[in-house]
Amino acid sequence: MKALLFGSIGTLAETSELQREAFNQAFNEHNLDWNWPREQYQELLKDSGGKQRIASFAESKGETVDAEAVHATKSRIFQDLLQEKSIQPRSGVADTIRKAKEEGIKLGLVTTTSRENIDNLLGALSTEISADTFDVIIDSSQVEAKKPAADAYQLALEKLGVEASEAKAIEDNQDGLSAAQAAGISSYAFGGANTQAHDFEGAEAQLSSLDFDQLQRKAA
Repeated sequence: MKALLFGSIGTLAETSELQREAFNQAFNEHNLDWNWPREQYQELLKDSGGKQRIASFAESKGETVDAEAVHATKSRIFQDLLQEKSIQPRSGVADTIRKAKEEGIKLGLVTTTSRENIDNLLGALSTEISADTFDVIIDSSQVEAKKPAADAYQLALEKLGVEASEAKAIEDNQDGLSAAQAAGISSYAFGGANTQAHDFEGAEAQLSSLDFDQLQRKAA
């Protein structure tokens, strides 16, 4: 293993409930009579992309909304919540990153979320994980097609100068896993609080905590 690629901000820290809270606050700000309870949100998360999720939900209700504006409000609220809450790395993440760096393994954060979301999360985690932790960071502005397309992973591999067979991906949702697989990268499911029950078909393993030594053994 020459590169370890974290596939979303949710693989670094548990942010899903903050995201749901931000969506619901945004709906209220836009005078939408919507509320996504946790069970419904878990189902909605099977498809990635917040703006598309809003647009699809509106269509299912026969309503017309400005999905881009609602999503922009949601992103602002989410970024504010990241600053207000105490955010910690998920189980085993900080230790895995530390050991990977000691072994000279390149690290990537390969997302199709906005750079603003990434910067705000890394700011909240800065005592343990920062932008400088990663050899490459991919965000939504750098690729034409979002996950489950392979574009983000292909760009990361190109920038790192490694082959797909030399990398491992950590993903917390099915679309992300599909993107890594489409790029030819072996992937591990690391589902969060709202995605751990998803069907991670094709994952090398489903992990509840990251363990660098376990990843190394599986990479051998």
